[in-house]
Parts: sequence; structure tokens; C-alpha cells
Amino acid sequence: MSVKTANVRTDRTLSEQSPLGAHAPRTQRMGESLAFNDELHLQAHRWLVDESYLLDAQDYEAWLSTIASDIHYLMPVRVTTALGAGYTTAPGMAHLDENMYSLSRRVARFATEHAWTEDPPSRLRHYITNVRTFRTKNPDEIVVDSAVLLFRSRGDINEAATISASREDLLRRTPTGWELARRTIMVDESVIRMQNLAIFL
Repeated sequence: MSVKTANVRTDRTLSEQSPLGAHAPRTQRMGESLAFNDELHLQAHRWLVDESYLLDAQDYEAWLSTIASDIHYLMPVRVTTALGAGYTTAPGMAHLDENMYSLSRRVARFATEHAWTEDPPSRLRHYITNVRTFRTKNPDEIVVDSAVLLFRSRGDINEAATISASREDLLRRTPTGWELARRTIMVDESVIRMQNLAIFL
């Protein structure tokens, strides 16, 4: 997944093109993906699976504790373009463009009476697959690609909805474990058919 394609041909990453991503770590992958039995890959895979259980349970306070203070969490708006156009996302537009402050405010809102989009809460299931792990120039940071399929059901009569996407994550090793320092989510549809995005991918 390339995170360097946006509205123009450029060497700037999507995080660098976002106002909220100006602070984001710029660490990029290098070399080939690690073997599936590599210890770093196994740790990254386990981290993603453990995260998916937190998100399915909507234990967002615990989820925030696994996120770095300089997080950039980005879901650009996808567009359909001609072959060779050089971009696949709408300039300056994103479904989600978050830093730690905005993520924590979103989580805090879930605990209030104003979070009507998630009262009663959705039933969620994150399916994580196609995981690849890459070393970076920083021995304590790795880049992890994955595919995610989110199943979401609300109420008793509404039709369930799904979102398919690829993710590029930057994981950082800390004394207490791995933290998510950057996430770029590339959805596989230009029009998201889910009623709202009061969830996390």
C-alpha cells in the first residue's frame, strides 16, 4: 500500500499533507517483509489481534493506552481515477483525521448521554488478515501492513454493514510494550455505506 499518493504526484506522505499530521512520525519501511516466523512479525501480529479484541469489546479506554502520544490516525477519502492518474484520494479530504487529543475526545463522548449513535452500542467484529511486517531505520519502530474487514450490526432490524480496508501502521516499542504511532486506513470503496463512523478501524 502506498501512502504517498494523494491529489498530486509528490514525495510527501499523506500524514505530511494533513494539518493534524504535521507532528506525526515520518519513519518508513525498508527492505522486504519479514518472514512469518520472525519474532518481530509474531509480536506485531499478536498486537493487531489483541487490538481487534479491544475494539470489538469497545474498550476504548484500554485501546487509548496502547496508542502513542504523537499518533496520527488517518482515513482518506478514496476516489476513482483513470489508470496512471497518480492519485487515489481526494485532496484535503478524510473520513477520519485524528491526533491523540481528538481520539481521546471521541472516546470521552461515548461515555456521555450525547453518544446516541452508539446507544445501544453496535455489535462489532474486526477480521484481521494479510499481515506483513517491515523493519525501519529505527530498531524500535516497525511498519505493519494488514487487511481489515469490519462487520457491524446495530439494533434488531437494521441491516448489518461491512467495511473492507487496508491499513499501514507504525508500531513503536516502549518499556511497556508496542504502541501505535501512526495508522493510515485505505478503504476499498469511494462511498462508505455505513450509517456513521462512530467506530474505529
